[in-house]
Amino acid sequence: MLLDDKDTILIGIAGGSASGKTSISRRVKEFFKEVGEVTIIKEDDYYKDQSFLPFEERLKTNYDHPDAFDHDLLLRHLDMLKNGEEIEKPTYDFVTHNRSNVTEIVKPTKVMILEGLFVLEGKSIRDRLDIKVFVDTPADIRFIRRLQRDMNERGRSMDSVINQYCNTVRVMHDEFVEPTKKYADIIIPSGGWNVVAVDLLETKIDSILKNKVIK
Repeated sequence: MLLDDKDTILIGIAGGSASGKTSISRRVKEFFKEVGEVTIIKEDDYYKDQSFLPFEERLKTNYDHPDAFDHDLLLRHLDMLKNGEEIEKPTYDFVTHNRSNVTEIVKPTKVMILEGLFVLEGKSIRDRLDIKVFVDTPADIRFIRRLQRDMNERGRSMDSVINQYCNTVRVMHDEFVEPTKKYADIIIPSGGWNVVAVDLLETKIDSILKNKVIK
């Protein structure tokens, strides 16, 4: 497939919680910062709105299940971007466990990266991806990273992080996330620390930007 100036290539980066998806996405965007042709979309921003629930009830939501996400809205936005239209993307507040009042205008670029737990789980999203990536990081490393991140950046207590991991994160990962590895075109072990794998991904994207054959 050859690209023209109107084509948008969508890359999906999936993997477990704190596996390194965001780090890889940022490294790729930084690599191409001079051409400004890479935009990142986070699946996390498409958590369903829970304004109708009190805070105490939001704490009970299973945020590691595919049903916690508004994938219908995400699919509409992906189609709009593919068609060259800008979108008004929601954003998510991890402190309040709810969609925030802030939205972001996202304009289509030649390369769009969609990163999140379940971007390879649903066939409707998979079918829209041109390159599918799975970040494969050991469970103990992912847990330590999640513990540090949620305590330092999201205002969580150690007990709440541990309870959520044991009760939902680990179970949902085994049921919904890990099986999607079989759909990946590229598997990156050890997250963003795998320099060779990330370099290969950047080389592939570079070939896309230069209108070379990708399939």
